[in-house]
Amino acid sequence: MRSIRARLTTAYAAAMMGMLLLFSVAVLTVRRMTLMDELYQRVEREADQVVRAVDLARSTGTEAVLAREDPLAGPAVSFRLKAFLSLIDGYVLVQDSTGYDIYASPAVQALTVEARYTFSESARLAVAKARPRILTLSDDEILLAAREVPLSKDARYRMFAGLTTRTIEFAPRELISRMLLFTSLLLGVAVVLAWVIAGRSFRPIDRMVDQVQAITDGRSLHRRLSIGAAGQELARLASTLNEMIERLESSFGALRRFTADASHELKTPLAVMRADLERAMSPTSSLDEEAIAMEEALEQVSRMANLVDSLLTLARADEGRFDLFREPVQLAPLVREVVETARLLGEASDLVIDGSVIEDAEVLGDLGRLRQLLLNLVTNAIKYTPLKGRVTISLLRGEEVVSLTVEDTGIGISTADLPFVFERFWRADRVRARSSERGGFGLGLAICQWIAQAHGGQLQVESRLGRGSVFTVTLPLAGAPGSGMTGEYPATEATSSVPTNDGSTAIESS
Repeated sequence: MRSIRARLTTAYAAAMMGMLLLFSVAVLTVRRMTLMDELYQRVEREADQVVRAVDLARSTGTEAVLAREDPLAGPAVSFRLKAFLSLIDGYVLVQDSTGYDIYASPAVQALTVEARYTFSESARLAVAKARPRILTLSDDEILLAAREVPLSKDARYRMFAGLTTRTIEFAPRELISRMLLFTSLLLGVAVVLAWVIAGRSFRPIDRMVDQVQAITDGRSLHRRLSIGAAGQELARLASTLNEMIERLESSFGALRRFTADASHELKTPLAVMRADLERAMSPTSSLDEEAIAMEEALEQVSRMANLVDSLLTLARADEGRFDLFREPVQLAPLVREVVETARLLGEASDLVIDGSVIEDAEVLGDLGRLRQLLLNLVTNAIKYTPLKGRVTISLLRGEEVVSLTVEDTGIGISTADLPFVFERFWRADRVRARSSERGGFGLGLAICQWIAQAHGGQLQVESRLGRGSVFTVTLPLAGAPGSGMTGEYPATEATSSVPTNDGSTAIESS
C-alpha cells in the first residue's frame, strides 16, 4: 500500500491536472467567443460597406443598376458599383426588389446550384434579423448579415455580406501545443511541491511515531509526547495520546501493585502453612502439637480461600461476567438483621449500635450481595471504633433513591488517604494492619464499591481525623431510573467526599 504522502501527492497532482484541463477548455472557449464576436463585427462592417458602395455610386451620378438591352435579361449593376463591390471580401449578394440577383461575388458564384439557392433563400430570411445569422452549407458555415436600401416606396435593394467561419480557428495547433507544454511544466512543478509539502507536513507525525515507539516498552510510560511545535490537529492527537499513556501508566502501576500485594498476601499464609506442616511432620512432635499445627494450617487455608474468592469476585466484576440475581428486596428487614449482627460483633468492645432510623424502602437487586455490602461496612466500622464507641446504622428513603449510612466514632481517615480507600489491597498502615487483630486483605471496600455500582448506585465516604467516618451507599428505588441496570456496571472510580481537616487512619476492608 502506498504511503499517505504518496497518496496525497497523487491526489494533488490529479486535482491540479483537472484544474489545468478546465482552465485550458475555458481559454479555448473564451478565445472562440472572442473570435466569433470579431467575426460578427467584420460581417456587420462588410454589410455596411456594401450599402456605402451603392450610396457612393449613386452619389456620383452613376446609376447603381442598369437595364440590359436584352429584354429577357434582368438588370445588372453598373461598372463603377461592380468595381466597388469587387473590393469586398467574402460572400456578397445584391438583389433587387423582385429578388433577382443583380450582383454575386466570385465566392457566391463558386457555389453549387443547390448551395447558391440555399444561400439566396437564407439571405432573404436574414433581412428580418437584427444580428447576423449563421448559414450552414454542406462543407462550410457562413456568418451572414443583411441590409436594405430603399430606391422608392415599392423598390428596395437587398444586400447581403457573409464571411466563412473558417477564418477563425477554434483550436489552433500552436495554441494547443503551447498549452500542453505549459500544462506539463505546471504539473511537474505541482507534483514536486506537493511531495515536498506533504513530507514537511508529516515530519511532526514521524517524530510522534518515534516517541510512541520509545514508550511502548512499558518501562517508559512516564514519558509524554511533545505538543508545542505541532499544528492544532496534531496537538489534539498528541494530547489524546498523552492522556491514553497516562491511563496506561496508572493501569500498569495498579497492576504491578496488585501483583505485588497479592503475592505478599499469599506468601505469608503459605509460609505459615509450611512451618505448621513441617512441625506436624516432625518426629519429635507430640499429638497435641500436631493437632495445633494442623489447626493453624487449616486457618491459613481458610484465609487463602477467602482471599482467592474475593479476587475472583473482583476479576469477574472487572470483565462484566458477574451476573446479579435481580429481585425486589425490602431493605428494612435486611438492615435490621445487619444491626443485630453488629450488636453481637460489638459486644466485645462494649460498642453502642444504634439502628433506630430505618425506613421502609424497596430496591431491585441481589439480596446476597446487598447483605455482603452492609456486613462489610458494619464490620469495618466495628473494627476501627475504640472501646465504648458508637456505630450508627440508618436507612433513609428519598424520592428516587434510598441512602444507607454507616457512621462510627472511630479513628477516622486522613485527607491524603481518602482517594485510596477503595483501592484493592490498600491500607494506610500496612504493618500494623497485618500484625494486629484488625488484619485483612484490603479487598472488602473494593467489593463494596463494585456491589454499589453494579446496582446503579454509588458508595461515598466522609471522614475527619479522630472523629470517625461515614460511609453512605445510595441506591435507586425500585422503578426509579437506573434501578433496572444489568450486572454490568460502569467502570468509573468511586466518589469520595474529602473533609476539610487532615488526619490519618488504618482503615481497611474485611
